[in-house]
Amino acid sequence: MIGRTFIGSVVTGILTASRVAEAQQAGKVYRIGYLSAPTRASVEQGLQAFLRTLRELGWIEGQNLVIEYRWADGNIERLPSLATELVTQKVDLIVAPAGTAALAAKKATSSIPIVMIFPADPIGLGLVASVRRPGGNVTGTTSTPSPEIFGKQLQLLKETVPLATRVALLVNPVDLAFASQVREVETGAQSIGIRIQRVEAHRPEEFERAFAAMTRERAEALLVANDTTFLVNRAIVAELALKSRLPTMNYYREMVEAGGFMAYAVNMAGFTPRAAVYVDKILKGAKPEDLPVEQPTKFELVINMKTAKALGITVPSSVLARADDLVQ
Repeated sequence: MIGRTFIGSVVTGILTASRVAEAQQAGKVYRIGYLSAPTRASVEQGLQAFLRTLRELGWIEGQNLVIEYRWADGNIERLPSLATELVTQKVDLIVAPAGTAALAAKKATSSIPIVMIFPADPIGLGLVASVRRPGGNVTGTTSTPSPEIFGKQLQLLKETVPLATRVALLVNPVDLAFASQVREVETGAQSIGIRIQRVEAHRPEEFERAFAAMTRERAEALLVANDTTFLVNRAIVAELALKSRLPTMNYYREMVEAGGFMAYAVNMAGFTPRAAVYVDKILKGAKPEDLPVEQPTKFELVINMKTAKALGITVPSSVLARADDLVQ
């Protein structure tokens, strides 16, 4: 009887302690950092989708979750210091949209979990060891199954503007991911008889000089690299491209909505919420090294028909048939 009473007391004690721990865990307010290169206004749609998914998973900003936002406002060079600020704040996790932000976060900490969003080549950038087994403290989503998407963008541009033989490639040299994009574009260009002119710009003040260089080299179309600087300043890029009579292939549909010609990539607002699932799992105890990186399976082709008309381009029916959305 005494033995049974003792065992019962022990079991009751364990269950009580477990319930107390659960209650404490449930009452904890987590603090996460959100480190982003562009301005908030330029990515508000995707951010709201991310926050909405967090709420659906039970994480309410201002209740059980505090978010420390750090915006570089298009200046990638600010990211390292902003990442250090978040580490100093002792956040429980850092959300890092784009490769530049994820790299800055990883250099700032090797212990705080990092959920990356949209880096084009996370393995090549050294963010993760592999897609299936990330290793270290970084996991999340990638915007492409592989860098080959940049070659696909060039093919679509060539199909839409078949007479183009000189294509400018606008890149930001500060973005460490640009090298893989350049390699893929140049490889793809050789197979379809296109000469690539690489033009660099990493600040808005340099855009006009960059477009002047394209004009001097007689570029007939423009491929805009995946970079947050161009996303933030998309209206300026679209205006200069139209003024220079250059049909553009962009990485973000938001750039097409701002007046760019075409875009072929993952829908950011549709895919960004997937990162919230990683945040949820990690805050509940999962380790980043055990969570495989998620890759998108669907890409969308978006065409601005108003811009096409302004450029005097008749979009081939074969391309129109594959378009997911036409901006009128």
